[in-house]
Amino acid sequence: MFDPAALQAVAPSLNLLEVREGIPHLRASEEDLLPLARTLKEEYPFLLDVTAVDWLRLPGRCESRFEILYLFRHRDFRETLLLRIPVSDPERGVESLTPLYLAADWLEREVYDQYGIRFRGHPTLKRILNHLQFQGHPLRKDFPVDRRYLCTEAQDMYDELGPKLAAKGYDLERDNLMVLNLGPSHPASHGTIRTIVALDGERIVAGASEVGYLHRGFEKSCETHTYNQIVPYTDRLNYCSALMNNIAFVKSVEEMLGVTVPDRGIFIRVILGELSRIIDHLVCLAAGLLDMGAQTNYWYLFNPRNDAYDFLSKLTGARLTNSYMRIGGMAWDLHDGWAEELESVLKKVEKGIDETLRMTQHNRIFNERVQDVSPLSAEEAVSYGFTGPNLRASGVPYDLRFADPYYYYDDFDFELVVGSVGDTHDRLMVRFEEMLQSIRIVRQAMAQIPDGPVSVDDRAVTLPPKPEVYRTIEGTMNQFKLIFEGVKVPEGIHYGAYEAANGELGFTIVSDGSGTPYKVKVRPPSFLHMQAYPKLITDYQVGDAILTLGSLNIIAGEMDR
Repeated sequence: MFDPAALQAVAPSLNLLEVREGIPHLRASEEDLLPLARTLKEEYPFLLDVTAVDWLRLPGRCESRFEILYLFRHRDFRETLLLRIPVSDPERGVESLTPLYLAADWLEREVYDQYGIRFRGHPTLKRILNHLQFQGHPLRKDFPVDRRYLCTEAQDMYDELGPKLAAKGYDLERDNLMVLNLGPSHPASHGTIRTIVALDGERIVAGASEVGYLHRGFEKSCETHTYNQIVPYTDRLNYCSALMNNIAFVKSVEEMLGVTVPDRGIFIRVILGELSRIIDHLVCLAAGLLDMGAQTNYWYLFNPRNDAYDFLSKLTGARLTNSYMRIGGMAWDLHDGWAEELESVLKKVEKGIDETLRMTQHNRIFNERVQDVSPLSAEEAVSYGFTGPNLRASGVPYDLRFADPYYYYDDFDFELVVGSVGDTHDRLMVRFEEMLQSIRIVRQAMAQIPDGPVSVDDRAVTLPPKPEVYRTIEGTMNQFKLIFEGVKVPEGIHYGAYEAANGELGFTIVSDGSGTPYKVKVRPPSFLHMQAYPKLITDYQVGDAILTLGSLNIIAGEMDR
């Protein structure tokens, strides 16, 4: 586990700044980054996230304007480290961690794109979320929030495809290879995602992916909105399970506040979170089966999803993007008759799963299309930063609900679902079983849900009841200050995580003590999964690549942000 003395032996500049919510915050010089990372990799093989902070408006917080934040996870997945590296010169930058962690490739490119900090030794250091004609770096504090740059030229991607072909001994012209674009405007790309592939016949010999088509400026927008105003923006991350994004964000803010939601509110979050996991998996599996022509199974799974959305629409007032959560609780309590309606939804989901599995589980065509296709080993999955069903499909038993239980998950009776091969088959089947486990959790939570309030009774955190607002000056003032100033969050840097449908959804929040975050960085599972896609489809056929992408369940809204 974390041993400061052992780390200081290889990094003399290392200092322990604080331990926040169980996460040690370390700071070291940029010269010590690479030897420190090499040492950490033995115990911390999981690079969780990489981001940066521009301290321009908070001088004195760091000796340099820019600071890079590295989040590492221990090999038992129970301990996290935050390493802070001040950057003296963004043009010179720091050493790249790509030789150590496969996940560092896209994570470092994102920091370069958004902050202009270079990573020496990175194999392909170029923009990733913004287009190549974009000028400046949008997450710098002096970048105007309303500045726009049009993209008029497409990149050919040969700078990424060429080295991969050369490494395998191929030449485009000599070997008469065909270059094909998969996406971005095609339903089989599961979103606006472009993958360029070189084909030898039907076999893919190399590929490279381009993302960023849906970039909405989520993190820049967070810097000009109060914490509760950000909740609707989180809906648009993974829009297939919007409530989970709500919960993940407010949970992280509540951890910074030291606020605990009342038990009824916690149980409602568990119920809605697991229902959202079911909905998300239904979309993934239905679309994946449709990709291989199994349209009947698509309706077996998609119709129950529609019933689940009817339930959410009645509860929250919206079908897809619900905005139901609030800092300290939620907008309102469950409606009358909710339990009977939800039980009806669960039974329909169970029937859809049963009918689908009966048609596919022992179906020769289905199994030949997905078994031993695009496997990823446990070691590679960890190095790429995989989480959620895609990581567990590779045989790694990691789930935040078990590794770091929250919301009474350690009291619920359910099983951790783990695959063995990490192929397309395992990624799909893990999701089938996870839906059944989520149904178990929902039913237990429905049976145990207590009475009481759904939000904390703290006027510095939650809005007062409407009668107070209309009839008392105190209520009016509380409402006014919370709406206009926001919830005041204590200063500091915090990383909060949640086991979302696609994996670990994390938020790194930097607070300056006001009601508006100084910085918010989202760790989207899909972003890290997508960077492994070209590797996964190499040496497989085009038809296999479509099913592989479906099994990863990439959601462009959270990947591009």
